[in-house]
Amino acid sequence: MKWEQKAPQYGDIVRTKVSFYYHYGIYAGRDTIIQFGAPRNDGVPREQIAVCVTDEKAFLSEGGAAECAVLDRREKKERRSPEETVRVALSRVGETGYDFLHNNCEHFVNSCVFGKSVSSFADGERRKTREKLKRKSGKTE
Repeated sequence: MKWEQKAPQYGDIVRTKVSFYYHYGIYAGRDTIIQFGAPRNDGVPREQIAVCVTDEKAFLSEGGAAECAVLDRREKKERRSPEETVRVALSRVGETGYDFLHNNCEHFVNSCVFGKSVSSFADGERRKTREKLKRKSGKTE
């Protein structure tokens, strides 16, 4: 998936840079974004982080610009329609269960768009942790 700074279209995946990671949402038209939690969830108990609908200003509260996903040919074939994407995202408003590595905002958008709960960020962090643990224990492959 590639990313481009452009005006989002209905059903697009959008993201904004927050510190060392990106925060993701689904553009639902009229300056509305459906997101899992806020760009920063500092100090918010995990059980209170929920899928919510916000405006673009709140989504971009860290001052970054929004980027839109540019899907390749395969991704376009695999994705739900924009209408179905937004319907699924809206049906999840109020859902909780946030977990930084196992159920985050990137998992949320990918499950709404592709029906698969995956996160390239979380996968990378788990891989780094496993590699550190291997080095510490002296194990190599």
